[in-house]
Amino acid sequence: MSLAGRPMDTLEGQSLPGVRQLSVFLDNQVGQLLRLTQLIDTQDIKILGLSVSDNVDYAVVRLLCDAPDEAMTILRQSGYAFSVSEVILVSLPLGKRGLLAIWQCLLSAEINIGGCYPLLTPKLGPMLAISVDNIEIATDTLIRNNFKVLGEADLK
Repeated sequence: MSLAGRPMDTLEGQSLPGVRQLSVFLDNQVGQLLRLTQLIDTQDIKILGLSVSDNVDYAVVRLLCDAPDEAMTILRQSGYAFSVSEVILVSLPLGKRGLLAIWQCLLSAEINIGGCYPLLTPKLGPMLAISVDNIEIATDTLIRNNFKVLGEADLK
């Protein structure tokens, strides 16, 4: 799947699979992660992946949910500060060199990885959420090299 000649689309309108990641800003205080998780748990939303980066005064919790629109509504109504970004969700290949294969593939396209974290779902198996500097080229490169790249529809 080549990107050449493809019209410029917004992320929502593009045909490439993508997943919206919610980055929630929390005060770096005891109990805040529990409070956030309990809030999301009050609705029919599953947290599929989570990463926490802490600082002295605040923490950034990156979430992948099976219903990001509903999660955003709850966060907005509850007064949480958050942002939305696009990440690539790729199935981890079997064997002990799965990570190595993904990193080599992305390096071949000169893609910079800004961060990643695992997702362990019973239905879909082990996956990685990867933040990259060029999501379109990274996704195209992974697909052309026979990696399974998933989208939000796959998470429902």
